[in-house]
Amino acid sequence: MNALLISQYTATSALGHGRDAHAEALAAGRSGLRQRRFETCTLQCWLGEVAQLDQPLPAQLASWECRNNRLAWLALQQDDFLGASRQLRERYGAARIGVFIGTSTAGIHSAELAWRELPTGSALPAWFDYRHTHNIHSTAAFVSAVVEASGPCQTISTACSSSAKVFAAATRAMQTGFCDAAIVGGVDSLCLTTLHGFNSLQLLSAEVCRPADIERAGISIGEGAGFAILEPAGANAAGAPLLLGYGESNDAHHMSAPHPQGAGALLAMQAALQRAERTTNSIDYVNLHGTGTRANDAAEDQAIVNLLGEHTPCSSTKGWTGHTLGAAGIIEAVISLLCIEQGLLPASLQTRRVDPGIRANILLQNRRAAVRTVLSNSFGFGGSNCCLLFGAAT
Repeated sequence: MNALLISQYTATSALGHGRDAHAEALAAGRSGLRQRRFETCTLQCWLGEVAQLDQPLPAQLASWECRNNRLAWLALQQDDFLGASRQLRERYGAARIGVFIGTSTAGIHSAELAWRELPTGSALPAWFDYRHTHNIHSTAAFVSAVVEASGPCQTISTACSSSAKVFAAATRAMQTGFCDAAIVGGVDSLCLTTLHGFNSLQLLSAEVCRPADIERAGISIGEGAGFAILEPAGANAAGAPLLLGYGESNDAHHMSAPHPQGAGALLAMQAALQRAERTTNSIDYVNLHGTGTRANDAAEDQAIVNLLGEHTPCSSTKGWTGHTLGAAGIIEAVISLLCIEQGLLPASLQTRRVDPGIRANILLQNRRAAVRTVLSNSFGFGGSNCCLLFGAAT
């Protein structure tokens, strides 16, 4: 495929608001995870909670009021992303800009609050607006309205690969002429449903998550939002970040467990390299899906070693942000782009002693080096896999 220019990008997570906050936290080795409670949840766990989400939406956006859309609004304010979106409209026209957003929780927290007020046999409270909050398409419609884009608007909800797959969906839409440029991203906010749901699956760790560690015991849930602008790479793109390729697969091995040999993960990574016409020895760093569960880390390791061998530097950044679920793809895409921009190979934070059964080159310390290409993995329940390949124009 022809590489696409990433003309602007931003992220908001437990590490902070905007790219600079993320770059500073990564360089300092500072995690955003904290041992705290969310709402009425009494589970013992670590969370990657975003600060300053108690501010309501502006009056003109009040109908969209919910935690997920507040998180999207906060992220859109960073790195002059709205200014870049305005310039994008001037270049292409609003009708030629698509919006592709990944999420898994959407505004489900608003429904949790509504049900809390529901007396036996009564209707949900009058303030609850399903269409603009809980609805899975709410955040994509909200972002489209805020950036004033009137092209295709699509929501992708494939669990933890959701906001990686938006890059693939947007690329196809641009290639087939549905739009000329795209705003892609993902938003997922904390809610009780995911906390108790992952706990019921025995995947929620009482300790901070330790990807690839011999003592790993599960995930730490976070929340986050991020956005990127994709457009054709022109002659003046030298040095700019690029989406070089993507790969998708669905091994459908199990509803919630990965294929034990990482078959689907391997297919997705191979497809990304093939689409970009790159070889395995061109990869400088792999941002692992790396959830910190025993099954995921072992399966992904097999896929990595089968494709790249045991020497390519790899790490999971979920020890920094927590697992942001439907937003993981975009948050880790932004981190991957920062790695290229900053010349940084981030450590797999919180990992103390790598499981001897894991053969990939897991980084335990930050390393400064030239980073030209990064593979970023995102794997969802049901075997919905996506791998993105990023680089810089030469």
